[in-house]
Amino acid sequence: MDHPLIDLISARIREAEAQGAFENLPGAGKSLPPCDDPENALLNRLVKESGGAPEFVNLSRELSRLRAELRDTGGRTSSRRCR
Repeated sequence: MDHPLIDLISARIREAEAQGAFENLPGAGKSLPPCDDPENALLNRLVKESGGAPEFVNLSRELSRLRAELRDTGGRTSSRRCR
């Protein structure tokens, strides 16, 4: 369902475009910054400012560290037999 004022909005945009209102805007030709989820914007900002990371990132880093540790120690322990 369209917005009740869609025709008026479209007409105003066309008028502004015809008058050159959208020419030479700051940031023209550059990509838009990523849009954060408005519901989580505050939480994301606090996590970013505190240097934190989402839990799945921390778990992925820990898993990588443990895999590397296992790989490094695997050569030394593989010759031993479990009793």
